[in-house]
Amino acid sequence: MIPESHPLRDLFVELVSRHYTDELGMRDTEMTGYVANVLAEFCEVDQLFRLRNAAGKPLGDVGEMLLESDPVYGPAPSFDRERQVRKHIGDFTLFFAGMFPESINHFRLRRQRLENFVDLMKAGKESYYSVSKFEFFEYAKVAPLFGRLSNQFEQCVYGLNLVKNELAEMQHPIAVQAKEILM
Repeated sequence: MIPESHPLRDLFVELVSRHYTDELGMRDTEMTGYVANVLAEFCEVDQLFRLRNAAGKPLGDVGEMLLESDPVYGPAPSFDRERQVRKHIGDFTLFFAGMFPESINHFRLRRQRLENFVDLMKAGKESYYSVSKFEFFEYAKVAPLFGRLSNQFEQCVYGLNLVKNELAEMQHPIAVQAKEILM
C-alpha cells in the first residue's frame, strides 16, 4: 500500500478534488478523499485483483465478483463478505470506467458492445448502494458515503476520466519538456 504521506496520494487528492469541485460542482471532501484513495490503492495490481474465490483464484470479472458476493445463493459465507465484495465491485468498476473506459470490454465481455459499459456502470452503482445499506454497528458511519457514491456514480466516473486526461497531459512530451525548461 502507498503510505498516507506519499506525494502520489497528495497528487490524487488534489486532482480529484479540483475536477470534482470545479468541473462537476461536487463539494464533498469525504467522497473526493475516498475516490483519491481508490486511485492510490489500485496503483498496486495486487490490490486491484485482491478478491479471490474459495479456490484462491483472483477474480477479475465483475460477473464472477457478483456471484461471489451472494450470501444466500452464492459462496459468500456472511453478510460481511457480501459487503466486502460489493465494496470492491464498486471501487473496481469506478476505477476502470473512469480511468480505463477503453478496457471495459477486455475485462467484462466476449463481445464489444456499448451495453456492456452500461452493465458495468449499473453493477458499480448497485454495489455501492448495497454497501450503503450496511448501516449498523461499525458500518454506520460510512454508509451515507456509499449512498452518495451510488447516487453520483456516473459523475464520479466522469470526474475520474477528467483526472485521467490531466494525468495523460502531464506525461505528454511537450509538457515534460516545458517543465524541464522552467526548472
